[in-house]
Amino acid sequence: MKDNVEVGLHQVPIGYPMTVRSVVESSEAPEWAGWLREIGFYPGERVVLMNRGFLGGDPLMVRIGMSTFALRAAEAACVRVVATQPGLQP
Repeated sequence: MKDNVEVGLHQVPIGYPMTVRSVVESSEAPEWAGWLREIGFYPGERVVLMNRGFLGGDPLMVRIGMSTFALRAAEAACVRVVATQPGLQP
C-alpha cells in the first residue's frame, strides 16, 4: 500500500494496520455510515482486517480497538482508511 493513500477498508490486505480517516455514506444504504460510527469506526481509530470469508470474500472480520466485527464488503467500503505505519509493506 502506498503511504497516505485513502482506500476503502474492504480493499486492504489482511493483517495490515490501518487508521480510520472517515466514514462515508453508501448510496445503497445511507444509514450504514451512522451505524458504523456508533460501533466505533471514527477518525483516528486503528483498525485491522483480520480475515475474509471463504467464498467471495464476504463477510470481512475486522478488529477495531478491543472489538471484532463481521462486516459485509459493501459496509466496509464506507470506512475510508490510511496506513497506520507509513512505509510498511504488506
